[in-house]
Parts: sequence; structure tokens; C-alpha cells
Amino acid sequence: MERRDFFKKAAVTAGAAALGTSALEAGVTHQPNNNRKVMDIAFPEKRPLITYSDRPPLLETPQNVFTCALTPNDQFFVRWHMPDIPTYIDMDKFTISVNGMVKKELKISLKELKEDYEQVEVAAVLQCGGNSRSAFTPTAGGIQWGSGAMGCAQWKGVRLRDILDRAGVKKGAEWLAVQGSEKAAYYETPNFIRELHLDELDDHVIIAYQMNGEDLPYLNGFPVRLVVPGVYSDSWIKMIDNITVSDKYQNLFFMDHAYVVPDNESECETPEKLFPKTKPIYRMNVKSVIGYPLNGAKLTLKSQAVVRGVAFDGGAGIREVQVSLDGGKTWDKAILDSGKLGRYAYRTFRYSFRPDKLGKLEIMAKAINKLGEEQPLSKDIKWNHGGYKYNGIDVVTVEVV
Repeated sequence: MERRDFFKKAAVTAGAAALGTSALEAGVTHQPNNNRKVMDIAFPEKRPLITYSDRPPLLETPQNVFTCALTPNDQFFVRWHMPDIPTYIDMDKFTISVNGMVKKELKISLKELKEDYEQVEVAAVLQCGGNSRSAFTPTAGGIQWGSGAMGCAQWKGVRLRDILDRAGVKKGAEWLAVQGSEKAAYYETPNFIRELHLDELDDHVIIAYQMNGEDLPYLNGFPVRLVVPGVYSDSWIKMIDNITVSDKYQNLFFMDHAYVVPDNESECETPEKLFPKTKPIYRMNVKSVIGYPLNGAKLTLKSQAVVRGVAFDGGAGIREVQVSLDGGKTWDKAILDSGKLGRYAYRTFRYSFRPDKLGKLEIMAKAINKLGEEQPLSKDIKWNHGGYKYNGIDVVTVEVV
């Protein structure tokens, strides 16, 4: 056995021993770790959040926030990739450059963006592709998020398609590369660029400067960011400063090597045999999260208890959320909100019951979208090396006293 294979095997075996199993060649999934503490110190424009790093800033929203359709700006999660984020932006000089295969190159100021184009709004969920990554064993590479690397906001800005129409896209153009202002600490680290095909640009893809009625928080991409509803957040470039139109697809590190899953029907593989072909993550799958009660909460016997949470998917829309109190043997429909925020936003749900037995009680929530797709049990989700696209049925354990 070669040395590198020995250590690879040893790590897998050690993980298996910790879980009381003899082998984990297939990988396992379970409930994500939602018990991390909120930090005492708050970042600018934020309340105290769960903190993984301060450079780059990596902040997670506590689970109890997920009872509202819109996530407050100061509790919205933060995910940056590069450590060098501008600490000051001179708004008198700031512009978004539009170049490449266009008839007229543009440099758009924030004032021009607000005054020279039609203003539009869309409510949409922003979710990291690695949200709930802590559910994967052996550990998948990346931030070991609980369930809080997500949020929903009302975004205001300008259609990206309108900006390109103003520039005049040349014949033969098919792709645009969107880049933000974050920079790598090491010069060989690739820039964080998202490439979009022109066919992806519907009326909901916007350059946003406002979030929930306020300027974008600095840590969420001020002054402007890309909003691509229904799609994981690696597409939502922050602090946009350049858009280049081209006729050829670029092979990009973050799209083609980092944010990828196995290119097979199950999008899975094993730690011992990674699938050779991959594809970028894109459309979000159906998911729900319980925001109340939380793990360890105490409910009074025979009292009126209410389960609250949020559900969403990649834009088909949520049809129903079901709740189980008996380990998934039976399910009851929860009450959904009106859905007035639209198909890309959270739908909040609530479910009332009276606990009738003392002791531990598991509460499970399962979302089903309008295509009939539903959340699987966490144990039925297959492993992938990036820890992407976890959407297991949420389970909260409380105590009835």
C-alpha cells in the first residue's frame, strides 16, 4: 500500500470507528450540526452570528431566525472566498464595466443604475451550495455549515438583460463573465468569476443594489451584486465591478472544479472511489428547515405547541410541507403562508399540536414542491466529496415535561 493510500484509508477507518461502524467506504449522511454557539462580537451592520472566520468573513445565521419569510439584513449569512475584500469604496468613482463583444462599452455608476434603467424587485432565497455540509461523513472539504448558510430577501435593482441591451450584444456572443472586487492573497489563486449563458437571463436575473428596502450590507456585496433566483449562491457575485461578453466558454476554477458534483443521476460517489466526471452545481433542490422549536427545547405536556419554519426550492414552488411526530410513520399537513412573495422565496409553515407523552419527542418536517419532488431522509442522501446540495428532512428533538 502506498503511503498516501495508507493515510487515506486510516482517515476513513477512524471516522467509521467514531460512528461505531466497521467501514465508511460508501460515506454516510446524518443531521447537520446546528448546535454551534453564536459569537459574542458582532461584525459591522450585523448582529452576533455563528462565526467560522473573520478573513474572509464566514458567518452563519442561527436556526431560530428561520421562522420569517424574509431574513433580516443584520442576521443574513455571509460567505466570501477571498481574504482581500475592499474596506472602502469611493462611490464617486465606482462603476460597473461592461465590455467584450458589445457594440458600446459601458461604465455604469450607481446613480446611473438607479436613474437610467427600469427598477425591478424579486424576492429570492440565497443559499450556499455547501449549506448543511456538516451532515456528511467522512468530512467533505469546505466550511462545515449547519443549516444557516441561507437567507431570503427582497432584492431591488436592474435586469441584467436591460444593461446588455443598452450595450448592444454583438452577433455570435453567448457567454458573460461576471466578476467582483474580492481579491486573492496569493497571485496564483484564480479570481472568483461566474459565467452565465445569455439564455439564462430572464426577467428575474438582476444587478441588485438594495436588500429588504435598504442598501446592501457591506458584507453582503455592497454596492451591487448579482441575483440569480433559484440557483446556488456561487452564481450570485458580490461587489460586481466587471461584466465581459464573449463567444466562448471559459474553464473557470470555481465553476468547473470547486463547486461541482458527480455528473451521474444520483450526483453521488464514495470516498474510496470518486466519480471521474463532474458538473457545476446550479438549481437548488427542495428543502425545509424548522426554526422553532430548537433542539433541546422543553415543551409542556398537553400544552399548545407550534412548529414553525421555512421551505423553498429552485423556483418550481412549494406545494406543501408535512410534519411527523412519530418518526415518519405518519405525516400531517402544515399550514403554509399565502406565497405572495413568489416562487423563488421562502414559504413559511406552521403546525400546531398538543404533546401527549412525557420524554423525548422528534419533530420532522418535509417539503414537497409543485413538481412532486420531496425531501429525503438524511440517511438516504448519498455522499459527495464537496458536501453539496444536502436537503435532508429536518429533525428537531425536544423534551416534553
